[in-house]
Amino acid sequence: MVQRNGSLAGQIAFVTGGGSGIGRACAMALAQAGAKIVTSDLVMKGAAKTVAAIVAEGGIAEAVCADAADVAQTEAAVDLAVARHGRLDIAINNAGIISAYRLTGDITDEEWARQIAVNLGGVRNAMRFELAVMAKQGSGAIINIASGAGLKGLPGAAAYTAAKHGVLGLTKAAALEYARIGIRINAICPGYIDTPIHAPRTSDGRSRNVTDMVPMGRAGRAEEVADAAVWLASSRASFVTGIALPVDGGYAAG
Repeated sequence: MVQRNGSLAGQIAFVTGGGSGIGRACAMALAQAGAKIVTSDLVMKGAAKTVAAIVAEGGIAEAVCADAADVAQTEAAVDLAVARHGRLDIAINNAGIISAYRLTGDITDEEWARQIAVNLGGVRNAMRFELAVMAKQGSGAIINIASGAGLKGLPGAAAYTAAKHGVLGLTKAAALEYARIGIRINAICPGYIDTPIHAPRTSDGRSRNVTDMVPMGRAGRAEEVADAAVWLASSRASFVTGIALPVDGGYAAG
């Protein structure tokens, strides 16, 4: 196993939306830091590829098919992680979607409902079961993957923006509730990251100029978000809870 460090050696991590993009990068980085991984995704083919990549490097990982918006499927995925390994130390709630860019008044009821159900409801669903396990242990670290759209408005993506603002509120409220029993809950707010979900398109299909939008002049890499997740999950962030950490090349500062 190629390890960056052993900061998470022996710990058990559950990652939602681990089949691609930031979720896959987080699962890989946690494994490289020594954690054992259970990852869920609606697209099992992608999750299986993530697991294969971890196992190829000598790590331990397993995939389960689950829709983040489905309470029963989420519960089953968390239960699987605990059944396999006896505990749950780290959770990365990453599963998310974004629909076509369109004006707020043009968003369909179906688009709105699905965006909220996955991007906000999916985080709540996962936390519900993760917290039940971690509260019994008296320990754990939860990292919710929000977005720069949780810190400022994203024109053309009102449902996504509303959901990600909600993720930050959920993170902060839960962090306060569970701080005294040893559970740390934080959020990461990625900016424009070079992943399929963040293909920067306007409503008419034109490419946005990311180099003009991001102060550092480039899109981020999923691995850069994953590095932040590993830090937040580790004992090096032992006095950190309730934060919304931008990983965005300075985008939120403007």
